[in-house]
Amino acid sequence: MPTALRIGPYRFYFYSHDCGEPRHIHVDCENKSAKFWLDPDVALAENRGYSRKQLREVERLTRENLERLRNEWDAFCGDNIRAT
Repeated sequence: MPTALRIGPYRFYFYSHDCGEPRHIHVDCENKSAKFWLDPDVALAENRGYSRKQLREVERLTRENLERLRNEWDAFCGDNIRAT
């Protein structure tokens, strides 16, 4: 599970076996987890435990770091990227 970014209590990461899926990022904090698609725009895919307010914060952080997160995915997954 490569960690792409840490901001405050949030860990942004992806699973190596997810490279066959469209670009996305998992974000954990304590016992909460969310998955956001990164293309064509940031979009919530799954939520496990975050409140709406927390999701807005995580989405904001994802948007602010979108280029970096996409680059981390591309650097790790390489040719395994699937178009959305």
